[in-house]
Order: sequence, then structure tokens, then C-alpha cells
Amino acid sequence: PPMPYFQGDALQEYNRLYRKYDSIFHELALSASLSNSAFAILYYIMEGTEETCSQKELCNRLFLSKQTIHSSIRKLREEGLLTLEPGKGRDLKIRLTPAGRRLGEERLLPLMELENDAFRDMGPKDSRLLLTLTARYLAIFEKKANSYIRKNNGPFLPEEGREREKGI
Repeated sequence: PPMPYFQGDALQEYNRLYRKYDSIFHELALSASLSNSAFAILYYIMEGTEETCSQKELCNRLFLSKQTIHSSIRKLREEGLLTLEPGKGRDLKIRLTPAGRRLGEERLLPLMELENDAFRDMGPKDSRLLLTLTARYLAIFEKKANSYIRKNNGPFLPEEGREREKGI
């Protein structure tokens, strides 16, 4: 039988809203004929002030794995939307091609403007409050999650998983 678990109504609603936000971005990616990760990469590049960015920067800013970023970049390059250029050391800089810039201007900028409009409609006070409270919650949750992970020597594994992992 499943373990009983109580999650307060407020946290359930927060999690539902988080999933809804994620779902909206998924639908926007689909409307642009892009995967979620390709959409996120192009969105990040389009909203940036720099012409180029690195794979490491994308991983850090988008919270996607290196493998996901690498795979999406490879596909976007094959589609002629991105190029890779030498950077510092072994680093490669990612740049939109003219076709990538056109796609971004045609499909992503209108979607980015929708998000800007929603934020503006909230007004400066409420949008600042949303950012402040979300950042505060995430900082508290991240601290607790990191403490849990350190205490348990990594992600939770059921006992049989730990035995399999040790080769028992």
C-alpha cells in the first residue's frame, strides 16, 4: 500500500500552477514547431543581449542537462538554425544563423511579447512580489533539498536499489 502523505492545499495549488506554467510553455513550443528544449534555447538566445552564448551558459540558465542541450543544439544546427564558433579554450559559442534569427523573430518574439504583456498587466507591484516570493520559496526549498541529498548521500533509493547498486 502507498505511504500516506499529506500535502497542504497551498502547496498542491502551487505545484498545479507550476505544472500549468510548464504546460503553457509546452504548447507555445508546439505552436512554434519546436521541442521544449529547442524552444527554451532559442528563447534564451532571443531574449539575451549577447549575439552568442555557450553550452555551459545554456545548461546553467535553462536548468537542462548537458546531454539535452547538446542534442538540441545538434538538431538545431542540422536544421540550419544555429552555428558553433570557437570560443575561449575548448568552449564553443552558439550563434543564430540568419534562418534562426528569422524563425525567432517570426515565431518566438510574438510569444515573448505575450509573456511581457501578462507581466505588465499584473502591474509593477504584483510582478515584483511574484518574483520576490518565488525566489524566496526556491531558495528555502533548494537549501532543504541540498541538505536532504547530502544527508542521504545522493538521491533517494529504496533499500533494494541500494543493494543492487552495491552489487549485493
